[in-house]
Amino acid sequence: MSITATIEKGVIKLPKDVPWASGTVVRIEPLDEQLPTLFDTLKDFDGMAGDLPADLAANLDHYVHGHSRP
Repeated sequence: MSITATIEKGVIKLPKDVPWASGTVVRIEPLDEQLPTLFDTLKDFDGMAGDLPADLAANLDHYVHGHSRP
């Protein structure tokens, strides 16, 4: 079994659902590649929707499906 944990101020923080007992001997090695954050994953999409209609939320069915506006 392997898990991914983080180190906070020198203390290894295991996920809450890890069933290992206190005193379990483990091997720890850093990951070569850190997973990107959600921000890093989505930052290229920032500002893409700047030209959408101001009433898009209220009239979504009109814009997506062509329904009449309420």
